[in-house]
Amino acid sequence: MQKKPTLIVVAAALVGADRRVLLQQRAPGRAMAGLWEFPGGKLEEGETPEAALVRELHEELGIGVDASALMPAAFASAPNGAAHMILLLYLCRTWGGEARPIDATALKWARPEEMRGLDMPPADRPLIDLLEALI
Repeated sequence: MQKKPTLIVVAAALVGADRRVLLQQRAPGRAMAGLWEFPGGKLEEGETPEAALVRELHEELGIGVDASALMPAAFASAPNGAAHMILLLYLCRTWGGEARPIDATALKWARPEEMRGLDMPPADRPLIDLLEALI
């Protein structure tokens, strides 16, 4: 049996005071373009998941997040082309700045029950029920 490389991806459920979670829409020309996802990205060599997520949230949304504000919440496991992806989801309720779609087409605030009606990547979908229970 041929082994697939494992790709570790980190994402944040940025939770507002009204229980809405920030989602971003993947930009055209990228894999899964147009789908709504939790912001985040791939770990770079030698990075911890928390450091990667702090970096990704700054790069993608222009916000500042302290690693201590990231609470591990859930994970998902899914095929991703030639690799297998492990998605680590963190909850975050505090950040600095106003999120803007630097690396996305649009941003949307949605409650978990509203997410069920959105087109989302396969790895993000199983996290909706867990999010609903957590927030």
